[in-house]
Amino acid sequence: MTDQADFPPELIARIGNCAAIAAVTIDDADAAVPLAKSLLACRIDVMEITLGTPVAIDAMRRIRDEVPEMLVGAGTISNSNQVSAVIDAGAAFGVAPGLSRNVVLESRQCGLPFAPGVITPTEMETAIDWGCRQLNIFPIEPIGGIKYLRTMVMPFEHLGLKFFVSGGINPSNMTAYLYHDDITAIGGAWIAPRSQIRTQDWSTVIDNAIEAASIVKEMKPR
Repeated sequence: MTDQADFPPELIARIGNCAAIAAVTIDDADAAVPLAKSLLACRIDVMEITLGTPVAIDAMRRIRDEVPEMLVGAGTISNSNQVSAVIDAGAAFGVAPGLSRNVVLESRQCGLPFAPGVITPTEMETAIDWGCRQLNIFPIEPIGGIKYLRTMVMPFEHLGLKFFVSGGINPSNMTAYLYHDDITAIGGAWIAPRSQIRTQDWSTVIDNAIEAASIVKEMKPR
């Protein structure tokens, strides 16, 4: 396995420009397209669809076909068999809450940019040894928030690592993360909560997305 980063610079730039990824769980594939359009209208053009429901792959496929302007990532990739499925459905990248060598290897083999989940220095060292340079820090708030993150990554700052951070992030604390250049984006489950997607409450989703995009604009002017 090489030391080359598996996220190309143009993909990092695209995700970093959005900076607030809508992390969503979709129970009805019919909700996928209106959800993507609602987010896109508010300048949230990157979303992560978790693989925790039977319709997740179909939801990705529908967004790929009907809302191609939306960049879709696959979340909660937990086994290597899911890698080819999310690629076929149009996923541009993958994220996981944990660190699986099999998933890292399969993603590298198939060409899927993949950020494994880490939360300790030992896990970071392992991911680095496996050639990963874009990491997912989860769950960040329960483990100590931005202070924990800055302390944990300090010994690795010379490596030029980039991070997604998620778990307990909301409008009141997201600015603390967006301030740091090595944080590519935050994951926001609050932008489009599962309950609002189930009821297709797009007005609430739009309100949340507007708030997230406004905070990003203030912190990272385009």
